[in-house]
Amino acid sequence: MDLKNIYQHVIDGESSEVEAAIQAALDTGVNPGSILNEGLIAAMDEVGRRYEEGDFFVPEMLIAARAMQAGLRLLKPHLVAGETKSAGKIAIGTVKGDLHDIGKNLVAMMLEGAGFEVTDLGVDVTPDSFLEAARDGVQVIGMSALLTTTMTNMSATIEALKAAGLRDQVKIMIGGAPVTQDFATQIGADAFAADASSAVRAARQLTE
Repeated sequence: MDLKNIYQHVIDGESSEVEAAIQAALDTGVNPGSILNEGLIAAMDEVGRRYEEGDFFVPEMLIAARAMQAGLRLLKPHLVAGETKSAGKIAIGTVKGDLHDIGKNLVAMMLEGAGFEVTDLGVDVTPDSFLEAARDGVQVIGMSALLTTTMTNMSATIEALKAAGLRDQVKIMIGGAPVTQDFATQIGADAFAADASSAVRAARQLTE
């Protein structure tokens, strides 16, 4: 069965059509791993590419990511453990004192669409919560901030990881409107992502 229809429905952000096409594929015996890789992940890669080329903007990315998530919810029970290789484990959250979550949510959805196992820690996340995620075995910690006043909690989290002896176990990726590459370098983060698409690229590099 051709999976191009699933791929296209994701790009077009058509959630119900994605679910119907996935169900049809499952009903005809298509391998769930193939649906995931050729339908959902490939589509989100294309969405990221179009965003970087200026053909898509945040609303289109968000709609496509929601369609992908709808398909993933339907597909997950059919994915046998070990059948599909996880791209890596990531914990993501908006740092303590900051309640903004739209950008963080989009990054989480795009990472999930790229095949990562994502633990969304939510907003107002304390350094201790990030530490707990590191102890649970995530490979990457993603921190977001929209307020300049809360950016210091990114460095506080990195220092807490160092103090706990966990810094060498995880890679740190940061982003958010006021965050820059210079700030990432200054606080010792491993990567800076300006948007959801570059966050996926950075995560892939960090988990290679």
